Amino acid sequence: MVKYFGYLITEGWLHQKALDLGYPPAQTPEDSHNLLCMVPLNVMAAAGVLSYARVRRIKTPKGKHFWCIALACDDPITVGERMSTHAPPEANYKALKEAMGKDGPGHWYRAR
Repeated sequence: MVKYFGYLITEGWLHQKALDLGYPPAQTPEDSHNLLCMVPLNVMAAAGVLSYARVRRIKTPKGKHFWCIALACDDPITVGERMSTHAPPEANYKALKEAMGKDGPGHWYRAR
């Protein structure tokens, strides 16, 4: 079972961050999908993690599905994606943590 280390992307965060970045409010499912494609990339680029972070679908221990900004993956096959198999030091992704309004380090989540 593949696991990703990172931060969950909630609908509330996605839509609020989109507004903060100047995107118009999502009116349709297609608009929401477009925001999911653009907003995390903008945040990852601004936080300096775009070269190694990826957006991935995960499942929480309670069985809920979310998107996640993943900074590492425990599956060595992801080396081709330039993802580490170990969680990076928190100092490396501090700007991402702050941009997402998170207090602590990321978590490991099972891939969907």
